[in-house]
Amino acid sequence: MQIAWTRILPVIVSILVIIAVALLREYNKTFAAIAATMPINIPLALWIAFSANETDQASREQFAEGLLIGILPTLLFLAVVWLAVRAGWKLVPTVAAGYAVWGVALLALIGLQRLLSA
Repeated sequence: MQIAWTRILPVIVSILVIIAVALLREYNKTFAAIAATMPINIPLALWIAFSANETDQASREQFAEGLLIGILPTLLFLAVVWLAVRAGWKLVPTVAAGYAVWGVALLALIGLQRLLSA
């Protein structure tokens, strides 16, 4: 049996980033936050998309467009989390509020995309 490194290596890199964030948090919370938000998942996802045999140029363009659509709700998620933390909320309500805003924003953007492409 041959190991599919193009599929396993991105997962290993993701795990290493999580470990780095956990270790950095002990020394410098700012660096830990930067490591947590650095664009590591995007290149890993691109790596997986580009290494797929059935992926053509149109599929890659559609994937990249999806990345752009997905980043805007993620920024709103972070803004809501920041506001909730500043307000003293606990973890579960903070994350729940962030995901609620993320979901609404994502659905709105997908709806807008479909409306504009129709």
